[in-house]
Amino acid sequence: MQTDLFAAKESEFPLAYKIRPQNWDEFIGQKSVKDKISKLNKDNLKHFIFWGPPGTGKTTLAHLISEQIGIKVHHFNAVLGGVPELRKIIKGILELKKFHQEKAIIFIDEIHRFNKAQQDALLPYLEREDFILLGATTEYPQTSLNRAILSRVNTLELKKLNKDDIYTILERALDVEEDFIEEPCLQYLCEYSNGDARYALNIIEQMLELEDRSLEVLKELLGRQARQYDKNSDRHYDVISAFIKSVRGSDVDAAILWLAVMIDGGEDIEFIARRLIILASEDVGNADPRALQIATSAHYAIKNIGMPEARIILAQATAYLARAPKSNASYLAIDKALEYVRNNPTVEVPTHLRNRHPDKKNYKYPHNHPNHWTEQVYDNTNEYFFESSKLGYERLQDDYLSKIRDQ
Repeated sequence: MQTDLFAAKESEFPLAYKIRPQNWDEFIGQKSVKDKISKLNKDNLKHFIFWGPPGTGKTTLAHLISEQIGIKVHHFNAVLGGVPELRKIIKGILELKKFHQEKAIIFIDEIHRFNKAQQDALLPYLEREDFILLGATTEYPQTSLNRAILSRVNTLELKKLNKDDIYTILERALDVEEDFIEEPCLQYLCEYSNGDARYALNIIEQMLELEDRSLEVLKELLGRQARQYDKNSDRHYDVISAFIKSVRGSDVDAAILWLAVMIDGGEDIEFIARRLIILASEDVGNADPRALQIATSAHYAIKNIGMPEARIILAQATAYLARAPKSNASYLAIDKALEYVRNNPTVEVPTHLRNRHPDKKNYKYPHNHPNHWTEQVYDNTNEYFFESSKLGYERLQDDYLSKIRDQ
């Protein structure tokens, strides 16, 4: 795992590596980040975590920092290696530092893949600055990294590259390759690269190997790839948000559309089913108690059936929940009750309801009374937490309770 970041022969790298910027002037986009990083030197270099979508320059930043400051970078991928391999790298760095007073950088790609124990293994070295940590992640650091790591590093967010940035990068690639792609193809690729320079360059590299480089061929080459859906990106959260809000808003067609987007993008079907279970209680509730049964049944079914048939089961559950009457009364009730409990002294159990107490004899057994109900105090708070939506089955429950109490 201990390697120089760019030790291999340039010819062995794909186009995205061949045209990797060698100085700050060649680095396209991310102006605010570049302004901060380009001022670093050996005396003020700190630990950094670069986070943002794929193909936005995270690894390139580590390379440029190394070149600018003159410190060797040791590349480590959190997917391919674990703590033992990382410790070997650290041991080698510490030996060089001891005998030669040489600083070093460890660049950890996909650092969010480290679990808590693996992240904790870095802490003592970061505290002493035995090496400089540069990390890259596509996930939000505040949720993917533990607090101890975050307190010792600086985080810098990289944005998706805009179309002009992608175009500039593609032009440079074609200059390096001394080749040509028609302008409509370049514009189309800029439109559908989703701000990912690496992706765009990989497509260009494939196009350059073809005799027919027409727009039609490019569209065919992109095919399904042109529809961007990354389970680790903002779009993952945006689409599931749109899906839930469509079901909550009783728009069955929109809900089915977003379900299709997730399925087409390879979303985890169990993740979708779990969200439906939550939604069945949070947004449908007792307005239609069958919604929770259908959602949990769907979750069970898709685990045993799998794709592609699971799409039908998810569609059935989605359609039912979207068309069901809605109530968030239970959701509001439990949050209101929790707020009361947390903001008040211990809630005491009335003596006649306790398991063992002389007043237990005063408990009224409802089944011994007409309609299996009788007036009785069940808590001493005099608070009301549940407010019926008066829709669907909740309305029927309201009518039932009103009837038995009046008789």
